[in-house]
Amino acid sequence: MGSQSPKRSQSSLEALEAKLDHLDREILRLVQKRAELYVAIQKQRSGGPLAPTILPEAQDRIAELVETSPGPLSEGVLRSIMREIQSGCRALVRPTRVAFLGPLYTYSHLAAIHAFGQSVEFVPVGSIAAVFEEVHRGQADYGLVPIENSTDGRIADTLEMFTRLPLRICGDVELEIHHALLAKCPRQEIQEVYSRPQALSQCRNWLAKHLPQARTFEVTSTATAAQLARDKPGAAAIASVQAGIYYGLDVVADQIEDNPGNTTRFAVIGHHSNPRTGHDKTAMLFQTEHRPGALAEVLNIFKRSRLNLTWIESFPVPGQKRTYLFFIEFEGHETELRVRRALKALSRKTLRMEVLGSYPMTLPIQ
Repeated sequence: MGSQSPKRSQSSLEALEAKLDHLDREILRLVQKRAELYVAIQKQRSGGPLAPTILPEAQDRIAELVETSPGPLSEGVLRSIMREIQSGCRALVRPTRVAFLGPLYTYSHLAAIHAFGQSVEFVPVGSIAAVFEEVHRGQADYGLVPIENSTDGRIADTLEMFTRLPLRICGDVELEIHHALLAKCPRQEIQEVYSRPQALSQCRNWLAKHLPQARTFEVTSTATAAQLARDKPGAAAIASVQAGIYYGLDVVADQIEDNPGNTTRFAVIGHHSNPRTGHDKTAMLFQTEHRPGALAEVLNIFKRSRLNLTWIESFPVPGQKRTYLFFIEFEGHETELRVRRALKALSRKTLRMEVLGSYPMTLPIQ
């Protein structure tokens, strides 16, 4: 049997390219139809031309869509596609401003992209407190702040701001944190390493083994560290690979974190509650009397109500010695009957109690 003629092969290729072109046009047509339908739904919900501030869709819904779509594209690629389609649709209804701990390409910025997509106005600020202030004053619709790390535990600056300003947690993003050593010089020429205290702590064993001669310096953000590595001879940064690309640095070593399962959880803060999805968590803070058994009595309410605790942290009350606030997260939504009953019982056993918000459960993002 002879091989296929060049003319027939060219005809077959042209037919495949025509099918691809047709599919591209169909994809774009369906995306536009999806946007029209989304806007119509939001108008009906609000009863007017503009809906109130739109919360990002629950990440578990995107995960469910991705899982039911077998094919050659990876889950990460499909998640990115769906996230950006949803972000663009939300922008048609109402422009959204999102504050985060900057500059660009910090881990907070990357988490904000995962939560909102890129069809929003990102507002980088210089501190966690400034993120809260931007949202509290209405300069941003939402903020994104780190709340806990799997290696270093709670983020004290974030917990303190929840005690000061009446903002709610509208969602969370758990991001797998992979640190890279970034520089414009070879490893043997690195004399100084810059990063946030948490990042330096999470890579201390790697640094001791591979760069024992280098001095470490703490800075306000991993992106600031990348800027210093770009501008200062003999300097390196510990930051994300994306930060290295943005600031024109080489990846000297990747995934240098001591704990390969290192994750940071970020809270999406705002003024609005998240509707119930059926797979939710609720966060709250409370203060008990300073007497034996007071905390045990509070925790027993969760046991009796069959509410599973997923997180608990103690935090000293500013300006008061040996007095603590407790931050709790548990499974369930604040609108559920059993949760409402538990909160009522808790109010009788605490000196201070505030529900910080209910939001969908999420899985770590790689």
